[in-house]
Amino acid sequence: MTTESPRWFKSSYSSNGGACVEVATNLVAARGVVPVRDSKDVAGPVLGVSVPAFAAFVSGVKGGEFDLV
Repeated sequence: MTTESPRWFKSSYSSNGGACVEVATNLVAARGVVPVRDSKDVAGPVLGVSVPAFAAFVSGVKGGEFDLV
């Protein structure tokens, strides 16, 4: 278990339009998940996404799989 606090960040591509998520990749090694939260509700729930699932999501975004969503 770790006592390290998450260091949240948004993508540099974020336009601050309010529809952003934040991730805390500094906890991946210790917890085996990528914590994700809504940037507008920082006190709200945090979703723990498995590392392989998050990597597949990022790959899909880069590959244009979600361009029409």
